[in-house]
Amino acid sequence: MLFGLDGVEISLIIMFLCLFAGILSGFPVAFAIGGAGIISFGIIAALDGAGLLVHQAIDQGSQAYRDLIASGETPLRISHFRYPELPVTEMPLFPRGWEHAMDTNLSFIVNRMNERVFAGASIETLLAVLMFVMMGITLERSKIANELLTSMARVFGPLPGGLAVSVVVVGAFLAASTGIVGATVVTMGLLSLPTMLRNGYSPELSTGVIAASGTLGQIIPPSIVIVLLGTLAGDLYATAQETRAQDVGCSDALTYLGEAAVVSVGTLFQAAILPGVLLAFFYAAYAFFYAVINPHKAPPVQMGHAASGGEVITRNYGLLWFVAVPVLVIGGAILAGQVGLSGSQDMTVSRFSQASEAPILRTNVSESCQAAMIELHGQAKWDLAVAQYEAQQSAGGAKAATELTAEQFEQARADTLAAAAPVGTGLMVILVIFGVMFALARGVAPSRSWTPLAVGAGGIVLAMLLDALFLSPLASPGTALLVLLPAIALMLYGGRYAAGLLGANELFRVVFPPLVLIVAVLGSILGGITNPTPAAALGAGGAIMLAAFRKLQEEHNPRAKWILGAAFSIIIMILLGANFDLRMTRESVAVEDLIAFFAASAAFYFALFGIFYAFWVLWRTAVLVPVVRETAKVTSMVFTILIGSQLLNLVLISFGGEHYIQSFLRSFDSEFTVFLIVMAVLFILGFVLDFLEIIYIVVPIVGPVIYGGDFDPKWVTIMIAVNLQTSFLTPPFGFALFYLRGVAPPSVTTRHIYRGVIPFVIIQGAGLALLWLVPEVVTIVPNLLSK
Repeated sequence: MLFGLDGVEISLIIMFLCLFAGILSGFPVAFAIGGAGIISFGIIAALDGAGLLVHQAIDQGSQAYRDLIASGETPLRISHFRYPELPVTEMPLFPRGWEHAMDTNLSFIVNRMNERVFAGASIETLLAVLMFVMMGITLERSKIANELLTSMARVFGPLPGGLAVSVVVVGAFLAASTGIVGATVVTMGLLSLPTMLRNGYSPELSTGVIAASGTLGQIIPPSIVIVLLGTLAGDLYATAQETRAQDVGCSDALTYLGEAAVVSVGTLFQAAILPGVLLAFFYAAYAFFYAVINPHKAPPVQMGHAASGGEVITRNYGLLWFVAVPVLVIGGAILAGQVGLSGSQDMTVSRFSQASEAPILRTNVSESCQAAMIELHGQAKWDLAVAQYEAQQSAGGAKAATELTAEQFEQARADTLAAAAPVGTGLMVILVIFGVMFALARGVAPSRSWTPLAVGAGGIVLAMLLDALFLSPLASPGTALLVLLPAIALMLYGGRYAAGLLGANELFRVVFPPLVLIVAVLGSILGGITNPTPAAALGAGGAIMLAAFRKLQEEHNPRAKWILGAAFSIIIMILLGANFDLRMTRESVAVEDLIAFFAASAAFYFALFGIFYAFWVLWRTAVLVPVVRETAKVTSMVFTILIGSQLLNLVLISFGGEHYIQSFLRSFDSEFTVFLIVMAVLFILGFVLDFLEIIYIVVPIVGPVIYGGDFDPKWVTIMIAVNLQTSFLTPPFGFALFYLRGVAPPSVTTRHIYRGVIPFVIIQGAGLALLWLVPEVVTIVPNLLSK
């Protein structure tokens, strides 16, 4: 053996040295990774061909190995690390020669590229990266981020540390729209750092809060990191749990776990919301208390005129209309749903009876699988499953669904009608939106007439009464529209007046449109309406229309109304598609559905015209070209790194490096110890590798181990994302610090930046500890939404 090391160990050292040399060489990382894979394979193949690399593998034909298998130990857990006394046999790294290994790699990489990059199942999710990147860059290049920061500074500036708090708020906005750490840090550094320094803020607090807020793009959805991690996590978790199930003697993961081994990007978005919001809150709280203790380092600042459109309001008045009334409206709607006044009015009734409910666990399994399931789920849950199975058998066995008779179907329909809520959920959501809008409009303009707002509020009450008293859940959408038409007219009258008041207010004019866009994107994913890719397309299209609208407003161009009309056309399409059956290929099409179809078609063509017009406006104002160029650059970098990392991983697999690392991790008895080691390695690698390299190179290696245990895959993925966020913020090598150093003025030294971020690194560490000790912070939102 060379240097007394195993051949696999030497090969790992060679591969990682080639990787780091390639990264430090100055070549683009996307190409350096693939080149490192090719060069390292050539060196390893040459050494192996010369007989210098020897791998000591466990002799599976030895009596000691057979005794371990007979004792119940699984082959997956048997390794030289756990049982160093086992007999070994020497063999070359490439038993059939490096030529065969290269041939296998080439054929495998073609299939893997086809699966992962060109035509695989994950390509649709990866397309969301392109759309989210375009959404963020469009908002950044159209000066919307600048307006957000100015408006937030006017709101929070008079508070202690108000400018720092405003940076956190805008950083969270940009994180939710871009998901790219570098772009957010650079943008916030260029926009806010000179302003904070000019107003007497200490360089430490200024740089610390900017760098920390920029890293929120790692965790706050729609984060590109989570999209990319999610595409891997789903495959890794499913494969690892399938291997785990078969290793303990079960037929598949569904039998062993009692549920499907599935995790999606949408579920990860749900899991990331609360941790991201908590981190942003902790950042803002630190900035506020720092300013209270050191007022001379973060003084209150008056940033121009008030953000309330010139009208001065008292604190109690603001609390009433901005907090109390909206909370009352939303709380009232939630209470109505709890007591049954509002809810689902779905009258869909199956013509088949329900099949008998299956036991919570499969019980017809082998003895080894039974023992493993009892160890995993507990004796009580297993006994309950057995009792359910015995009760089912005593009742005649599992009963399949049978078709209902005409009388049974009518009775089921009558029961469903009797159980329907008086007011539908969809209508209640619309009424809540109007109610909150009327309250906010009253709050921003106390001196203006409140009569139109009162008329609109009356329309809300009238809509609830009409729906409860005169509309049956069996009523057709056309009938419902005619009955609700008077109430709709009143609400639209008040809504137009409220929109005018809110549009005249600087804060709402700047904050509301991007907030609605972000809520629409995330809401469609979290609500289960669509998957991340169509939601990302909605975000990209909305960002383009929003940017064009702002440009036309700057020019005082009356055609800005065309963009507004296109946006409302999209809303009309969604409402018509949700309430009417627009399939025109049916044998019989109702008149109201035909009218709705033509109305939806007209709305579609107008929305399409609005999007093309928005493209033309951005092209005319020299915004579209840099947006497209930057989007293409970032997206091509992502996919090139994906291809290069696959090549590097195949080299690792070819000489057994992946199996060697996984065997080392599986040699530990404690799953927490393994995960702690992985987190420490990822944290250190975050100093020298970007998140793309870590996701595509490191996670596939350690994923089969950390996703193959009892840990919730959502928790594992979010912990990785927050850990990388902490690494990118930690001195002296954090990427966010170098991004900020590149745009900071000469008066701000590297020492200032390092000292400024240390408190936020401590906050990050506390956040990681909180997620470690209280995993429910990650899982509570997905669990609630799933119900």
